[in-house]
Amino acid sequence: MTDAATPPVVLISHEMLLPMQAALEPSYRVIRLWDYPDRLAFIEGPGREVQAIVHAGEVRLSNDMMAEMPRLGLIACVSVGYDGVDVPWCRAKGIAVTHSQGLNAEDVADHGVGAFLAAWRGIVTGDGIVRGGRWTHADRMRPRPGLAGRKAGIVGLGHIGQAIARRVEPFGMTVSWWGPNPKESRWPMAESLLALARDSDALFVCCRGDAVNHHLISRPVIEALGSRGCLVNVARGSVVDEDALVAALKDGRLGMAALDVFETEPTPAARWADVPNTVLTPHTAGGTLESIPRMVGQTLENLRRFFHEEPLFSPVQA
Repeated sequence: MTDAATPPVVLISHEMLLPMQAALEPSYRVIRLWDYPDRLAFIEGPGREVQAIVHAGEVRLSNDMMAEMPRLGLIACVSVGYDGVDVPWCRAKGIAVTHSQGLNAEDVADHGVGAFLAAWRGIVTGDGIVRGGRWTHADRMRPRPGLAGRKAGIVGLGHIGQAIARRVEPFGMTVSWWGPNPKESRWPMAESLLALARDSDALFVCCRGDAVNHHLISRPVIEALGSRGCLVNVARGSVVDEDALVAALKDGRLGMAALDVFETEPTPAARWADVPNTVLTPHTAGGTLESIPRMVGQTLENLRRFFHEEPLFSPVQA
């Protein structure tokens, strides 16, 4: 147990987590990584005192930097994902990794299905037509397809994938899925990812964003989904070959896309300026007024347990 007279030292790794500082300060001495643009000065100074890192899991955390932090024992990811952390390396060094386990799946599913509907029915495009004063009677005579009888493919049937499957069924869509490991499910598993894409009208990407899944949604998968298909990504930008996606949208080999995550975040606006049939949101699917406090609370509980030498609440199991 840590001496109360000398509060533990916690590093906040990214500016997006600044709102957590107020919650941490009553119990910890807080250091902010972005206050030290000179990383060598940080490593040789306050970095040597850091005992835990509060981290945004999608941001890459340097092994070289952590190797120079002799007191580091915990990386507490506020996010559900932890793809920016080299978990095997941390485990070998005796550094525990936690995350917010299963706390925002319903919110991500809401957002993913909403973005899909906006893309499928042209809602964002229609909004622009009305606001831009370009509405003509001809617009009503360009109907878009309905949803009843359409097929939804789910890539990764975890908490988010299952929540999306439950949401699209009431629209009259049939659901199938694919993942690396078979599991008991009321929805059928496709024989391969390519087969799933070929048989789907909408492909929802919900899998983990790790090295194994890098560019899992490749050009062949995108082309199998086809010129009338919709790709929805609420996983990680790295899972989709973004160059192949952009090219397919531009030349019509893919019908449309709804994206909440990107290979580079923030994604450059110029990259999407002339890409048609897209609905784009700034990685906000999992963040709601309800889910964020739960994720922050779970992170604080993991920190408390770590410093009191209790079993961690939500350790990464991978």
